[in-house]
Amino acid sequence: MALVELGRFNRNEAHILIGRLDSEGVVAIPFDGEASIGDGSYLFIAVRVLVDEDDLATAKAIVESAA
Repeated sequence: MALVELGRFNRNEAHILIGRLDSEGVVAIPFDGEASIGDGSYLFIAVRVLVDEDDLATAKAIVESAA
């Protein structure tokens, strides 16, 4: 399993997207969401959403269909 970046999203969008991907059977993992929680700027740092490289095309199609 090799993880690849699907995209960078604000904190709320990232978690909504992860839920949507999960409902479609695509495992997604958030990264960097807690990067600056200590100094209070965590809402300004984009969350990277990572998926298995084998699921990338499916995940991109799900993102595009939601736009």
